[in-house]
Amino acid sequence: QVQLVESGGGLVQPGGSLRLSCAASGSMYSINAMAWYRQAPGKQRELVAAVTSGGTTTYSDAVKGRFTISRDNAKNAVYLQMNSLKPEDTAVYYCNAGVRSSWLSNEINYWGQGTQVTVSS
Repeated sequence: QVQLVESGGGLVQPGGSLRLSCAASGSMYSINAMAWYRQAPGKQRELVAAVTSGGTTTYSDAVKGRFTISRDNAKNAVYLQMNSLKPEDTAVYYCNAGVRSSWLSNEINYWGQGTQVTVSS
């Protein structure tokens, strides 16, 4: 079993910054893509940013130029640096990772428990 534990959420004023962290632990042979999603009240969960095991990144148009995703493969961790935050960034942010538990196994998608980010004055 694999666990993803997020940290770093909180309350921040518009224009401020936050850094989210997510660490994976458990039985893992390899981690493929890692990503951050978010879900605002009354809305569907949406992809914010993703990074492959090789470091290729992708961002939603809503956060491009303001957020930066990175990962530390040695620590099985992924980070999301969020700058110039806006009230519309308010949501629960979820970490996601595609993990293979052995070289024979299929990839399984795991989710963290979520961390609340609130942008308000």
